Amino acid sequence: MSMQAIIDEGEKYLLHAYNRNNVVFDRGQGVYLYDIDGKKYLDFCAGIAVFALGYANKEYNDAIKGQIDKLLHTSNLFYSEPTVKAAKTIVEATGLNSVFFTNSGAEAIEGAIKAAKKYAYNKNKSAKHEIIAFEHSFHGRTLGALSVTGNIKYREPFLNDNVSVKFANYNDIDSVKALLNDKTCAIILETVQGEGGIYPASESFIKEIREICDKNDIAMILDEIQCGMGRSGKMFAYEHYGVKPDIVTLAKALGCGVPIGAFVLNEKYSKNSLVPGDHGTTYGGNPFVTAAVNEVFNQFKKRNILENVNEVSVYLETKLDELVKEYDFLLLRRGKGLMQGLVFDTDKKTPAEVSKKALENGLVIITAGSNVLRFLPPLIITKEDVDEMIVKLRASF
Repeated sequence: MSMQAIIDEGEKYLLHAYNRNNVVFDRGQGVYLYDIDGKKYLDFCAGIAVFALGYANKEYNDAIKGQIDKLLHTSNLFYSEPTVKAAKTIVEATGLNSVFFTNSGAEAIEGAIKAAKKYAYNKNKSAKHEIIAFEHSFHGRTLGALSVTGNIKYREPFLNDNVSVKFANYNDIDSVKALLNDKTCAIILETVQGEGGIYPASESFIKEIREICDKNDIAMILDEIQCGMGRSGKMFAYEHYGVKPDIVTLAKALGCGVPIGAFVLNEKYSKNSLVPGDHGTTYGGNPFVTAAVNEVFNQFKKRNILENVNEVSVYLETKLDELVKEYDFLLLRRGKGLMQGLVFDTDKKTPAEVSKKALENGLVIITAGSNVLRFLPPLIITKEDVDEMIVKLRASF
């Protein structure tokens, strides 16, 4: 089929819940994607921070092919070696106590919320608890995840009473303190806000939240679905701040393409919240997806992924800062590691315009919020890849 024929059939049969670009990708190699006509695209989106190891990675592909030939699924009524191995690896990497595997990031958020509420319920047998979340946050599109997502555009049609949530201002600790009361059972935040505009937490802010949660015996939930798994230059972004969450949520690059997420709990919440019957999943953490997780962690170590992120991200920041100085429609750069954003003066030019033009020029790049161009390349990129991206981006400007 031709590209246009596939697009036309997609418009006919797929629910129009996305405004897709008129491109049909056919294959990938390293940091490049190729459409069905053979056109080559430099990928600075990585499937929205998913494909950390790049495309057509032989070791990764061989690992999941091998598991396909052995065993895909048994349900969580039984153990499997890949699942137990992945759980141990994640617990050791996070410094927490136990993990629950899900199928997605949104489901990981749902589980984290339930764990926080169950812990609070066990203390006073009341279900009337509140959660503090943050304006401009994004945690997913299921009902529970939407309830803590700080963007009314996403949330308003689906508001419900299942979770009582109040919204503070990110990096404003006084706004958090103003909402705190004896019903608060959790504070949930992205360590680096993604969809909201690439905002890293300030060190004082995240440390004070940790202190508030300790003092009041409430859950500190960190959403590392996008900023975790090495993207910040450490395996988890909270490591930059010298804090640990009570619960952390993971997905995206955790499986580098297979559908898997997880929420990981410290000992207190592991032993005093969810018990058999409280939560479940049919597919979550089956042998197939956890075999992928195990290979992802293997390659992070084998290929020195964190070292590469720390080296190349400095170069990327320098190149983006140069653009800010050069173009009057660029206001500033912000971000951490290989999660960067350029903030636009949208009266002069919009990131959506640039993203569309970039695709024509063979560069895949996406937006964040209404005024930020978002850079989420595979974590294997080189300085030469950054140089190529800058050339294509200038042409798109």
